[in-house]
Amino acid sequence: MVGNLAEAPVLAGADIDVRDVSHRFDLGGKFLPVLSRITLHVEPGELVALLGPSGCGKSTLLRLVAGLEPPTVGSVKADGEDITRPDPSRVVMFQDPTLYPWRTVRANVSLGLEARGLLRSQGYRVDEALQLVGLTHFATAYPHQLSGGMAQRVSLARALVNDPKLLLLDEPLGKLDSMTRVSMQKELVSLWRRSGFTALLVTHDVDEALFMANRVVVLSDRPASIKADITIDQPFPRHRGDPGLAGLRREILGLLGLDADW
Repeated sequence: MVGNLAEAPVLAGADIDVRDVSHRFDLGGKFLPVLSRITLHVEPGELVALLGPSGCGKSTLLRLVAGLEPPTVGSVKADGEDITRPDPSRVVMFQDPTLYPWRTVRANVSLGLEARGLLRSQGYRVDEALQLVGLTHFATAYPHQLSGGMAQRVSLARALVNDPKLLLLDEPLGKLDSMTRVSMQKELVSLWRRSGFTALLVTHDVDEALFMANRVVVLSDRPASIKADITIDQPFPRHRGDPGLAGLRREILGLLGLDADW
């Protein structure tokens, strides 16, 4: 367990503005529409969850915000500036940890600083990041010696060492067992609230979105448009059995067409 969920956040995060964005893929001359007129504003320090059917375009939207590709139509801005390329202030955490097996935990976490030529002057940040995720005593371990949850903590430390203003979470807990996933959800919320970065979370788990986010944005089938933008008013720390969250769960499942199954 890391941090204290009751601590108030320091708003150091990016202001994200997605304005009238549509996007399509060129599949050998045939165009596949993926996003349709998405407009979304994320305030500094917010954690916004994106929910929607599988393949609707959630991860594509994350890629546009990360600067990995430009939108076909519309604009994506961070702090008022157009996002045109990747930047160390915007870090993506994927479902797979993608650790280098020949590098120790410390060496994996230090990759970002090393690539930017900052490891010599700012190497202390590696130790800080490892402490934040509770892996100080595993700094010399190798990926094959780690559990799935520990490997994702290394991935999180690798993201945090860059002191990101925006953390983009693409189903980072999707492959973990249920107990580890619940623990990591709590740790991510704790770190987010302590650090104050802005976060966008792609998930298929309604309960995960309700437990972690300030807002839940529900997307339609592809090409995705926004069906609902729901504010979660419950304070932190949250309890999964909260009646208010149960009501929101029913509402969101209804928007996803799954209410008859619950």
